[in-house]
Amino acid sequence: MGSTPDSDWDLIITPRKKWFELQLQEVWNYRDLIALFVRRDFVSRYKQTILGPLWFLIQPLLTSVVFTVVFGNIAGLSTDALPRLLFYMSGNVLWAYFSGCLNGTATTFTSNAQLFGKVYFPRMVTPLSIILSNLITFAIQFVFFLGFFVYYLLRGSPVRFTLWALCLPLLILLMAGIGLGFGIIVSALTTKYRDLQHLVVFGISLWMYITPVIYPVSSIPEKYRWVAVINPITPIVETFRAGFLGAGNASWGMLGYSAAFAAVILFIGVVIFNQVEKTFIDTV
Repeated sequence: MGSTPDSDWDLIITPRKKWFELQLQEVWNYRDLIALFVRRDFVSRYKQTILGPLWFLIQPLLTSVVFTVVFGNIAGLSTDALPRLLFYMSGNVLWAYFSGCLNGTATTFTSNAQLFGKVYFPRMVTPLSIILSNLITFAIQFVFFLGFFVYYLLRGSPVRFTLWALCLPLLILLMAGIGLGFGIIVSALTTKYRDLQHLVVFGISLWMYITPVIYPVSSIPEKYRWVAVINPITPIVETFRAGFLGAGNASWGMLGYSAAFAAVILFIGVVIFNQVEKTFIDTV
């Protein structure tokens, strides 16, 4: 019995026919490569540094201390009667994960052009590995944050767990979705417009200051509060603080808005990513 031409091969590479296609099965088949990329990103981040992995803890601590001095002690911004260091650390840990996802995925094509030109694998493997490597960092920093939470709790500070803490997996998923969506859109556009790489750094910094990382939503004047309301990261930060500090304006309606925003931006990102990956090698 003769074999068909396709039966002689383990993998057949064919052009995409659909304008929206996640290729989840193919990505799953390359899960070992994802694990390899995650390990590479995690190890190389602080390779040849004196303190090594300790920077995962030092970075959010130093940032929170600086915020406490500048925005808490000098500027006198409100923290809703919460311990200032703990308040700022809660925002920094979340923002570090979101910005890491966005920054990392925004250079998917330009940073991996040589690899993409030589070896075939689903291109979505690369941004997904960045999301997962940042998740490991978030897990370490989150445990560090919990250590400070316990310290302040034992000292009698007005902090407490609430049922909103159970939403943590959802919050992580929303941050990853929004960061990945924006990141792959920027990555696709930077294959032709390299200037965007510089604008992303500025844009993320600006985005942080219109997100309640260094101040609570309750302290925003009423006429400017709409800026926080339309920001999809605001409900995530507020829900996290409501769950792990006992203070914050959490609601299912606002979380639903963030979920819808994440779904839309991820959909748009995948569509653009699928189109650009066919021809990007000719432009980078």
